[in-house]
Amino acid sequence: MPDPGETTALAQALGIVGDRWSLLVVAALLDGPRRFGELQDTVAGIAPNVLTQRLRHLERHGLLIAQPYSRRPLRFVYELSAAGRELAGPVQMLAGWAAARAPGGAAPRHDACGTEMELRWWCPACEAPAGSGAPGEPGPDDELHFA
Repeated sequence: MPDPGETTALAQALGIVGDRWSLLVVAALLDGPRRFGELQDTVAGIAPNVLTQRLRHLERHGLLIAQPYSRRPLRFVYELSAAGRELAGPVQMLAGWAAARAPGGAAPRHDACGTEMELRWWCPACEAPAGSGAPGEPGPDDELHFA
């Protein structure tokens, strides 16, 4: 059990992207760079001052890059950094989780065969999913450790 005073990996992640708008901004940038107005149109309901705050916050944390495209007036185009693009998987997982729980919803399906997709942690050294009971015999209750 972690020390209650110790910051957990999940708490750190939530401190960076756990507000109402940050993941929506990240999701909007997954398709490529966008200007402020394009982001405002894509992220429905976000106020301009809130979008500005979120963009600055995400840039401070190294998740996006703001490149000026106009000096007068100063305007930027925003794109995800490599660290920001790493959020594509978690964003897709959260969206899939929500879609499966929506009224009439279903889990995402594989385009090639129509099978519902599964998410698993995979150990490349053991070549086994976590909790599989293979090759090191960890069993279904083994834990992931974020050291």
